[in-house]
Amino acid sequence: MKLEQKEKSLLFSETIIPDIFFSEYLSSLPGDYLKIYLYVIFLSKYGKDIKLNDLSKKLNIPIKTINDGMKYLEENSLLLKKTTGYIIVDLQESTLHNLYTPNLTMSKEKVEQTAKNKSRAKAIDHINNMYFQGIMGPSWYNDIDLWFSKYEFDEQVMIALFDYCYNKSAMHRNYVQTVAEAWASNKVKTWNDLDQYYEKQESLNKFKKTISKKLGKYNGLTQYEEAYIENWVLNFGYDMNIIEIALKRTTLKQNPTFEYINNVITDWHDRNLKTPEEVQAFLEQRKKQEKSVKDLKTKVNKSNYEQRNYDNLDFLYANQTNKED
Repeated sequence: MKLEQKEKSLLFSETIIPDIFFSEYLSSLPGDYLKIYLYVIFLSKYGKDIKLNDLSKKLNIPIKTINDGMKYLEENSLLLKKTTGYIIVDLQESTLHNLYTPNLTMSKEKVEQTAKNKSRAKAIDHINNMYFQGIMGPSWYNDIDLWFSKYEFDEQVMIALFDYCYNKSAMHRNYVQTVAEAWASNKVKTWNDLDQYYEKQESLNKFKKTISKKLGKYNGLTQYEEAYIENWVLNFGYDMNIIEIALKRTTLKQNPTFEYINNVITDWHDRNLKTPEEVQAFLEQRKKQEKSVKDLKTKVNKSNYEQRNYDNLDFLYANQTNKED
């Protein structure tokens, strides 16, 4: 017995997209790539051969973008490339596989630790309800668990991480991880660490605004100029009193650059000058040395001038003596 189902016309047919796509992939998918993905799913229902040139014309997207988009979809496990074409990845099946495939390398201690960590479970539940409206994608759970282990954040810091990214309207996995790595590189683990980090960042921003204003850079600083300032403040430990001395010295130069200021401040750091008084004493000493060198050059030049005049008189006197003879 053969059973058949009447094929729906285009007017009444539908293309089904699993919810996991919206929670896991949509926010990070570039606009043109999203158009490509949706149209490819639409065509796959009809067993159509996909020609990239036809896609380009149909979607009004350059052929290079089509090629880049197909590669992106493949790299992000939305499409699977075969010798004969592409397969649409079943997102529900692949997510289920990633979540429930046994982790044979996980130690007994790790399993016990994860099972009894109720405070982390509460933090994750809070993140889900507060920042994902209770529909957080399954892979986020694995990511959060990984970040807990990798960065050693406590629960308050983990919640603060998502709160920061949510307020920045940047709830993308790559962005969240970038912020997490920045906090970890600044030794943030506890809420107290994070509070001190915020204070340091706020102070650093004030430095940048003050320096930008004093140098007349009203359009803001470049990324490299900000890096210079961060080095002076965070690594050298210099405050505005010392940096101000360097900024004033730019008035002696025509078109001074940030590189010049950085060379001046770096020289002070290399000389182990730590206070404004030490810097001023060094500058006064250098000024005296430069004056001494200048005076010495003036004296030498004067001596050479007098010697030349004396030699000329001797020559003149010798010529006059020869004439008398």
